[in-house]
This record gives sequence, C-alpha cells and structure tokens, in this order.
Amino acid sequence: MKKTTLSLLTALAAASALALTACGGGDETPSGSPSPGNTGGSSEAPAAEPVTITMSGWSLETTPEFQVLADAFHAANPDVTVEIKEYDANDYGTLMLADMSAGAAPDIITIKEAKALGQWVDGGQLLDVTDVVSGLASNVSGAGSYTIDGVNYAAPYRQDSWVLYYNIDLFAQAGIDPPDGTWTWDDYAATAKELTSKLGGPKGAYEHSWQSTLQGFAQAQTPGADLAGGQDYSYLKPYYERVLDLQDSGAQEAYGNISTNKLTYQGQFGKQEAAMMAMGSWYVATLLAQQASGEADSFAWGIAPIPQYDSSTTGTDKVPVTFGDPTGLAINAGIDESKLEAAKAFLAFAASDAAGVALAEIGIVSSVASDAVTAAYFGQAGIPADDLSKFAMSTHDTRPENPQSPNISAIQTALGEAHSAIMSESSGIDEAIAQATETIQAEIG
Repeated sequence: MKKTTLSLLTALAAASALALTACGGGDETPSGSPSPGNTGGSSEAPAAEPVTITMSGWSLETTPEFQVLADAFHAANPDVTVEIKEYDANDYGTLMLADMSAGAAPDIITIKEAKALGQWVDGGQLLDVTDVVSGLASNVSGAGSYTIDGVNYAAPYRQDSWVLYYNIDLFAQAGIDPPDGTWTWDDYAATAKELTSKLGGPKGAYEHSWQSTLQGFAQAQTPGADLAGGQDYSYLKPYYERVLDLQDSGAQEAYGNISTNKLTYQGQFGKQEAAMMAMGSWYVATLLAQQASGEADSFAWGIAPIPQYDSSTTGTDKVPVTFGDPTGLAINAGIDESKLEAAKAFLAFAASDAAGVALAEIGIVSSVASDAVTAAYFGQAGIPADDLSKFAMSTHDTRPENPQSPNISAIQTALGEAHSAIMSESSGIDEAIAQATETIQAEIG
C-alpha cells in the first residue's frame, strides 16, 4: 500500500538531495553504469559515439509522454537519439511478447502493466537494472512494483492514481451539484442516473471496458479483499450489481456497444458523450492535448476524488482510497552491448527531477515528487486549478492494481474473463466469479 500526498512527498524531497545517479556512488559503482552526470540532465553524452536506442510506446498521437522523454533526454545528451516504436495500446502485451520472442523488441521496453513483468522475467526477456534503481533518489516511488526476489527489472517514470473526471458545463446544464469529495459509489450511481435523465442525450457516466475500471476499485477499497489469495472474490459482487444497474438503466454505455464499436474513453468524455468518467491520472495530458488540437470539445472540466466504498474515507479531511500502478522502463535482454550504457542512462533520466518536470508540464504524474514537479504540473495551461482538483490529484492512498506475485498474471486473466462474461451479461455474477475462482485455484494450487 502506498499513500501518496504531494505535500508530504515534496517535503521529503526538499530534505533530500536530488542526486539522481544511475549508480550507488563511491566504490560501489557497478561496471558499465552511466556516470552521475548523465542522469540528472547533464549535456555530457553517456556514450563515446553517437548512438540510437529504441523504445516502445503506444497511442503516440494522444500519449505525448514518450516523445517528451525522448526529446528531453536527447537535449541533455545530444549524442543519444531515442526512437519510439509504436504498438497498439489494446494488444500491447501480446504484441510485445511476440516481438520479444522474435528478437524484434525495442532496446527499452515500457512496462504498461506490472502484471506482465513476471512472465517476461521468467522468459529471460529483461535485464537486471538494480544498479540503476538503487541509485534513484528517495523521492522516486513505484520501484517495488518491478522487484522480484530482490532484483529490479524496471525503473518507474510515472505513478498514476485513478480519479473522477467530470464535465462542469454538463453538470451546470442539468442543474446538478458537481462532485464535492464526499461521494460514495452509491452517490455516484444516483447522480449518473439523474444526469442522464436531465441531459436528454449525453449519458451520466462512462465506464470503459477494462476490468480495472471496476475490479481495481473493489480490490483497493473493500476491507479484507485479497486479490492474490485465490480464495474469495465475492467482494466484487456489489460493484458489478451497481454497474449492471447503471448499464441496464441507460445511465452508462453498454459494455457490448463499447466492445463492438471500439469506443474510446478519450472520445466519450472528450466529445461530451458522458458527464463523468473514472480514469487514471494520465488522462489529464491526453485531454489537455486534445482540447488544444480540437480533437476534444472545448468545455470546463474538473477532477474529484474517486467515489469511495463508504463514508469512512470521504471528505477532504481524509485520504481517499484508490488504485494505480506505476509505468516503468525496462531494458531488453537482447540489447546490443554498445547501447547498454545509453539505455541505463535513459532509465535513470526518466526517473529524474528534470524528466519529472517535463512530464508534469504535459499533465503526466511523474514517479518523482518535488516542489519543481508539483509547480510545473499545476502551472500548465488548461488544468483545473480549483481546490478539489488539486486535492484529488495530490492526496490519495494508492494501492497497486497488480501487487507483485508469481500468480498475478493468471489471477488477472481469470478475473478478466469473469469481467467480460458479467458485463456482457452472458453469465450471472455468482456463476462467473465461481468459475474464475475455480480456475485460479487450479492454476496456483
């Protein structure tokens, strides 16, 4: 469990030196590690000769962070160029595994979902980057999600938490009070229905088809929920009952329609097809970029804490519980030796204060917490500056969607199948959960 409160973390950051090196320093410097000057924005290149390294990414038109990191690193290290290889976001894990198996994967592999790490490590696809991670500053969070048996296989550059986005204009049009930080999920559901009725077009809420849009909250917020235990997933039931009711009432888009018509969450909220949407903090960058380009409508929007399991964690005098995994960078085990130093330097740079500021300027919540990063984040044009939005983005108990476990991939696969069956209404809730539990127990023994 990780409690993230920017004011607390920035205080810690101020008390610690931002010596963002890729090694531990002194006599413990590992052979082949990038020099300290190359990890915090030095202009000195980490390689003696010009070198090009490749990195995986997805949805490049709407996810600018990859190019921002590449450009910022190149500006600090002119002899190193980072080229991005784009993958389909929906099939990223499958496509990446195929490229790994074929020896065609990029030099730097972005870890989109932490649950994939164990499989890739077992397959010998990723390098040990403990030397890089051990040199990161104390104000960098998320590295634990990439640690297996004491070995680090990726460095985090982003730490997301799920929040509630809402369309201020649509709430005003409907004459309904917007979120105030005190909502439970029942409040959210009631408001979604009321919005749908009064707006007469846009739906009150949009819930994307991913299992995490429901299961992530149930696992994080329900007292006693044990994702990795493999024994009891009945805690998911009330969340599914609520969402199916919203779907059947027309207050949110039907799962089948989302899947069949390949609806995007960016389009649904950005084009004002829905007044509310639970989504990760990364969406801030996308929405800002799309409103600036005209791909999204121009409207006022805000950010609120995600609705809570019960009132014990609601209100701005408490810490709301949500979920979120870091996003990290790993190194392909098949990388050419001549590129390894540059690749390690890039991983260290991506978790540096300089990179954190560059990411914050486009609305990405960096894995680095510092006064400079916080100022850059809330200083960008277009981001909501009201107190609730700042609270929602800065204060939360963020619990991992994919706690590191040898069985996490098998567990999430079985629960993903249950999610599809329940949301498509091809199976009842109890039946689908029972089948998933049976599958998981058979898998993990």
